[in-house]
Amino acid sequence: MKYAWEQENWTVFQFDLSEIEASLFDFTEESGMASGLLEALSDGLRDEAVTDLMISEALKTSEIEGEYFSREDVMSSVKNRLSLTKFPLKVTNRGAQGITDLLIKVRKTFNEPLSEGMLFEWHHLLLEADRYIEPGKWRTGEEPMQVVSGRVDRPTVHFEAPPSDRVPEEMRKFIQWFNNTSRTGAAPILHPVVRSGIAHLYFETIHPFEDGNGRIGRALAEKAISQGLGRPALITLSSMIEAKKKDYYAALELAQLGNEITPWLSYFSETTLEAQRYAKEQIHFIVIKAKFFDCYRSRFNERQSKVIKRMFEAGPTGFDGGMSARKYIAMTKTSNATATRDLQKLQEMGAVVKTGGGHSTRYHLNFSSSGE
Repeated sequence: MKYAWEQENWTVFQFDLSEIEASLFDFTEESGMASGLLEALSDGLRDEAVTDLMISEALKTSEIEGEYFSREDVMSSVKNRLSLTKFPLKVTNRGAQGITDLLIKVRKTFNEPLSEGMLFEWHHLLLEADRYIEPGKWRTGEEPMQVVSGRVDRPTVHFEAPPSDRVPEEMRKFIQWFNNTSRTGAAPILHPVVRSGIAHLYFETIHPFEDGNGRIGRALAEKAISQGLGRPALITLSSMIEAKKKDYYAALELAQLGNEITPWLSYFSETTLEAQRYAKEQIHFIVIKAKFFDCYRSRFNERQSKVIKRMFEAGPTGFDGGMSARKYIAMTKTSNATATRDLQKLQEMGAVVKTGGGHSTRYHLNFSSSGE
């Protein structure tokens, strides 16, 4: 079997957009609504919304590659780099700092043309703390570069990338294609999702680095969308990919069989649309959170405030399994009697609702009490 890059018409991508017109239209509409929601927020809430989206993207793009960072490290990294704190917050994991630096760099320079130097800089930011990879250079190994997923001891091989000696020329062509297909380029691809989908597939097929290709490939997808929209994208693409990793790798694998990529663009457009809807939901959630704290902030004691904030960190999907007395005790280091009393008071004031009974008693945030 020949891979796409081994065929004569490699990079002459063929596709039929009639199958995905609806999702492309919906993406444009959802993107506009998300941008409108963000612009309507106060400066403080706008910063909070952008921060939350970046934290989610940093965590999920890393988890796809099997790296798991603490939310606190990533949050501290984002706030430090965006100058949202008076004093630098402690970051214990340099990898968390690296992925944050990459995403912020992509966001701040989205409108700049792509270059080899830019990609090398991204690679440095991402992998500077890695002792086994020399960042900022194309791969040079003689062993085949295989794209795999699954367990380390039993990986699933999805496809094989071009040999290392072809990478410099393939990447020269890719960078030229990326810049030519921008809105101001010689051969523009006007819909941002279509260009983003092709860019991600094209880059991942080459797999030009020893490590970091997935994270940089998703950053490129975001750059392409941002350029198409003319503003930094408000999207959590990695969150949707991570939620259905098997579908992602299956779509990538299928796309390696030839240059007819309609099925890949169908997958990518639906995933991007879901990611945009989720981002819009996240922004709306920030508004709910602000109203909730406006309603109850002065009525919480220190323990209750800490736990409520932690419950909100779970996002729109809610705190996993609800809040129990046992979890409350672990978070606040208090007694069972105090935890039970605090939770009952939260219920009485309407901040939470109770479900179950006995050892199965759980408490969930009550958004309707604050006007939602």
